[in-house]
Amino acid sequence: MSIRHGLLALLERGQMYGYQLRAAFEESTGSTWPLNIGQVYTTLARLERDGLVRSLPESEAGQRPYEITDAGRADLTLWFATPISRTDRPRDELAIKLALALTTPGVDVRSVVQTQRSATMRTLQEFTRLKYASDRPEDLPWRLVLDAMVFQAEAEVRWLDHCESSLVRYRPTTTGSPGPPGTVRAAGTSGAVERTDQEARR
Repeated sequence: MSIRHGLLALLERGQMYGYQLRAAFEESTGSTWPLNIGQVYTTLARLERDGLVRSLPESEAGQRPYEITDAGRADLTLWFATPISRTDRPRDELAIKLALALTTPGVDVRSVVQTQRSATMRTLQEFTRLKYASDRPEDLPWRLVLDAMVFQAEAEVRWLDHCESSLVRYRPTTTGSPGPPGTVRAAGTSGAVERTDQEARR
């Protein structure tokens, strides 16, 4: 979710000024995505530049509210109707980190995996605690956000378990090419024998 579309969705509820938008954004996401006020006003400035929101006269308290424009509503409608592509999401830093750990001399890859699993399990426990902290109907939006984060953490733990079991079979080679992805070089050979993971399990 982009901050841009998050603010547009909030402004669809009605006019708001910067601090109201920040509070509403954090409330909607269960404070799982904290924003600083600078991010809010920078995003608002870009939205106004692009004609998606307009600023209104300041209130007596010196607060300047914003409202969504017709172009902003069209952009928001398109965003809700368009699925999120995997290529639109940030690269998985953990997967890249472990891939580099395998090829970096002196790195204890198993320790990296175990440290990450411990951290992910602590995070999972905290998400689960937050999820059951309240069951009010109005809390459903942020509970759904928490559910997504719980599922992601659970998937990460399963993937780390897979990584650890793969490390047990891993035998780095010093000669020849590593072979295509999914191949395992048989231990105790000169590197001429390669088997796929499927064949290795037979």
